[in-house]
Amino acid sequence: MPVVKLIADSGSTKAEWCLVKGKSRKTILSHGISPYFLNKDQIIRLISEEVLPSIEKDKVDEVFYYGTGCLSKTNAAMVKSALKAVFPAAYIRVNHDLAGAAISVCGKGKGVACILGTGSNSCYYNGNKIVKNSPGLGYVLGDEGSGAYLGKKVLQYYLYNTFDDELRALFDAKYVTTQSEILDHVYKQPLANRYLASYAMFLAENRGHYMIENIIEDGINDFFFHHICKYRESWTSPIHFVGSIAFGFADVVETLCSNYEFKLGKISRNPMDGLVDYHIKYGRE
Repeated sequence: MPVVKLIADSGSTKAEWCLVKGKSRKTILSHGISPYFLNKDQIIRLISEEVLPSIEKDKVDEVFYYGTGCLSKTNAAMVKSALKAVFPAAYIRVNHDLAGAAISVCGKGKGVACILGTGSNSCYYNGNKIVKNSPGLGYVLGDEGSGAYLGKKVLQYYLYNTFDDELRALFDAKYVTTQSEILDHVYKQPLANRYLASYAMFLAENRGHYMIENIIEDGINDFFFHHICKYRESWTSPIHFVGSIAFGFADVVETLCSNYEFKLGKISRNPMDGLVDYHIKYGRE
């Protein structure tokens, strides 16, 4: 009988699970699991209610979980304990989301792995583990090249009245908002990073306008300059990317890699396909 694997890639808002049995793959979506906001019992309840109905838990042999907040050993231990309570007979391994991204795109090879999604992050992976990680300062001080960073630029152009009449009309028609409403969301409402990232869609929908192209190129270049250039290995190892921003603006990523004389590796929308392929090929290695 083939080994049945359950692989998870979880952020704080949503999680993707893939049940792998032989050549069969089944995708399950659930709310995200953040060990900073959920305790063990709440994690158990979430998995029991949103994941278990789609699988036979007693037949899961291995669980490989990659999630936000699991760089902390305390958080990782709590998540592992919750998973063990749900899948008592299974082998369980818990790792953090950046490791998942690196394994997904690098496999057993060396490379610089970059996340460009709602937030941004990067690391140098030596084929076995992460050995260097550029500091992540979050969306207020950092997150260069991310959806939140690019969305913030869109709002700045709008609120500073930098957009020309064409772009301003397009923005007003799409969002129907006000300065006071925008400022309230950014400074008083929760999850401001996701709110900012939602405006990155405006860039994707209006490609070709010079102001739009400037925002995209400058924002992603800031990520290259402040993060990728800090690894000396960037000039000798492939640079891989994971995330909706990297995938959606792949042409800009490719151009910047060429300008910096970097070797471009993979550009993937999300890590799951790479993680599944890795664990099918290497199992528990």
